[in-house]
Amino acid sequence: MQQNWMSRFSENIKNFEGYSIGKTLKFLKDPDIISLAGGLPSPDMFTIDEVRNVSQKMLMDDAEHILQYSGVPGESNLIQAIIGFLKKDNIEVSEENLLITTSGQQGLDLTGRLFLNPGDIVMLDRPTFAGAIVAFQMERPEFIGIKIEQDGSNVTDFKQKLEELQKVNKKPKFIYVVPDFQNPSGITMSLEKRKALLDLSYEYDIPIVEDSPYRAFRYQGEHIPALYTLDQKQEGGHVIGLYTFSKLFAPGMRVGFNIAHPEVIEKMTNIKEGNILNTPKYNQDIVAAFLTKMDPDAHIEKCKKYYGEKLEIFLNAMDDNFPAEMGVSWTKPEGGLFLWVTMPKNINTNELFFDALKYKVAFIPGDSFFGENPELNHMRINFSYASKEQLVEAVKRLSMCVKDKINKK
Repeated sequence: MQQNWMSRFSENIKNFEGYSIGKTLKFLKDPDIISLAGGLPSPDMFTIDEVRNVSQKMLMDDAEHILQYSGVPGESNLIQAIIGFLKKDNIEVSEENLLITTSGQQGLDLTGRLFLNPGDIVMLDRPTFAGAIVAFQMERPEFIGIKIEQDGSNVTDFKQKLEELQKVNKKPKFIYVVPDFQNPSGITMSLEKRKALLDLSYEYDIPIVEDSPYRAFRYQGEHIPALYTLDQKQEGGHVIGLYTFSKLFAPGMRVGFNIAHPEVIEKMTNIKEGNILNTPKYNQDIVAAFLTKMDPDAHIEKCKKYYGEKLEIFLNAMDDNFPAEMGVSWTKPEGGLFLWVTMPKNINTNELFFDALKYKVAFIPGDSFFGENPELNHMRINFSYASKEQLVEAVKRLSMCVKDKINKK
């Protein structure tokens, strides 16, 4: 007898289709394709020798503990190292404010599970990080997106929408933002908007979820305080910070952390207990060694120089290959790993994606980065993984593809 499995699935998962970007990457098996698609840091920036040496010593000295289960909240050596790491960014936390996560994606998942019931509202930017959207989607919320501006979230429109919701007795569970070099746009929220967003959070009593995977990678411009820092100065306790070492150190370690009010961290820890229990001790110890023994400041500076040069090369190539009459525009980030390209309205980048594969170049279509009512004429570009030479060639191929598409319209 054939089973009707769909009828047995939970209501939360029946219509859940997973991460569309992961499905897109399966088309990139041809080694001749230059990929600007995935959000991969460059292997050139991996501290391979240091990790190998530390790993060998750890396994020789303490293998029976490293290969064992560990505590759910995280290893104390890593927690203390992170506390010191955050102090450099003027963020003051203690152990009760911090939970080690198995990647930043788990941090998002814990946030969604903790706060969202089906039908609850999440406010976010248009566009925003697709991984956050898919993490929250498992709880079946309602997304309300506000178009992002060149200096970050449109706080004025956020406020207008909150006023509209208040009139019908509705209130978002939280506002989700990536304020520093946002994935996918590369846009950074100005200091003025950070303060205004916090004021809005206080006025309407709505937490802010601050996702910060790229904060350390500023290549030009002035450092801006984290929302968490600004909130602490006002003793607000309204911001939840999500971090990962995937871009900063090594994505294969799958180690991140959440910071928040102790009551929030306690409940997230409870969820983690029923989820994966502990983050692998070996991975935690390697990341702790990165923070305490591998000169992370020097490593960050090396990454900033390397990725900053790639971004400059990419932007120059875009200027050279996309003249104004093509009607193509793009963001010009001051840091991070991504930028956002907007095509003429009549070009659907889901279709363009397959055209581009014929030109041996790939990107991520932009519709994945909208919580609702997706726009179809954008693409996300990653410039960190391909070599400098490949970046120039990739832009040339993309330009030829777009010109061919425009001429056929």
